[in-house]
Amino acid sequence: MSLSRTALDRRAFLKTGLAGVAGAGALAGVPSPLAARPVQAAPGKLLSRPLGKTGVTLPIVSMGVMNSNNDNLIRAALDRGIFHLDTAHGYQRGTNEGVIGKVLQGRPRDSYFIATKVQGEPRDRQGNFSPETKAEPFLDKVNLSLERLGLDHVDILYLHNVQTRESVLYEPLLKALEQAKKSGKARFIGVSTHSNEHGVIRAVLEAKVHDVVLVGYNFRKTNLAELDAAMADGVKAGIGFVAMKTLAGGYWDRERQQPINTKAALKWALNNPNIATAIPGMTAFDQLDQNLVVGADITLTPEERTDLRLGEAKDYAGLYCQGCRTCVPQCPRALPLPDLMRSYMYAYGYRNLGAAYDLLASLKVGENPCAGCGECTVRCAMGFDVRDRASDIARLQAAPAEFFA
Repeated sequence: MSLSRTALDRRAFLKTGLAGVAGAGALAGVPSPLAARPVQAAPGKLLSRPLGKTGVTLPIVSMGVMNSNNDNLIRAALDRGIFHLDTAHGYQRGTNEGVIGKVLQGRPRDSYFIATKVQGEPRDRQGNFSPETKAEPFLDKVNLSLERLGLDHVDILYLHNVQTRESVLYEPLLKALEQAKKSGKARFIGVSTHSNEHGVIRAVLEAKVHDVVLVGYNFRKTNLAELDAAMADGVKAGIGFVAMKTLAGGYWDRERQQPINTKAALKWALNNPNIATAIPGMTAFDQLDQNLVVGADITLTPEERTDLRLGEAKDYAGLYCQGCRTCVPQCPRALPLPDLMRSYMYAYGYRNLGAAYDLLASLKVGENPCAGCGECTVRCAMGFDVRDRASDIARLQAAPAEFFA
């Protein structure tokens, strides 16, 4: 099904293609219909682990707030013992930090632990920074994030979405992170990484200035041997590890008819003792309930192991792109295929068209990036039909930008 290129309005878009995945609250800035409900006691005492050598101990389950704009849900998580909230400067076009700031008003500063992530820009298609990437715009964003949150400091400040050794060691932003910590605007500093995680961790060990790494980690990754080894070395060096993407996209299929057992997936990740805490995204109270159960008991049952299709998951493409970048050199146009696949996951797995649209806009690949290319020879390590997914998700750019405001 194709989108109209000439007469695409909001109503038409909702009836076609990608918009069918939207549902209530899928767009950044759209108020969630979820109402407040009485706070329930946690089902058991939450397990906790030290965050590297920071001196901080966190419950093993924290809250990723990327897709949530429900202040009642965030408030309930805090009230029930999940006190680490993870956000980013760009989430929901900057409004996510404001939602969190509203919830935090009146709460003692030592009752919550806040992390935010700030991008360094510009960067090339290999994920490296350029000589035009300066510290000042990065630090300006940090200041704006603090203003939105209503805080004078965050507990963790991450340089967001770092993919290469060169980016970890890029001196202007490395110094900017150190400056933010020295000035008291961040207690701890680190990087977040969606791809080449083991290489990024090795670079962090080389830099010797970071406290924390936010790392993509789940049962579907094919680089677990290298990643586990790098994390073990990181822990020995005092680095604290926070896991993201633990739910591996949430679904095996774009139609969302085959959900991944997310409870089992979260348990699987937390069975790695080198992970201090995980930040699964939560948008509903039943997800909060489930994650509290996991936070008290990470024992994987035989049924849960079967649900994860361990040993046979390679036969299921799923929605999660591990960002291995093996596809990039295969593409004659050197398209940013991992980012296109991540946008696809945002749309179909997360039902967050706003995040998908904004990521696409930053890529500048056009609405039909594969047009005029012959038979696609790209072979994805996860088994994706790369051309089909890239062409499908790129159509989202035909929508008017104000649709996502």
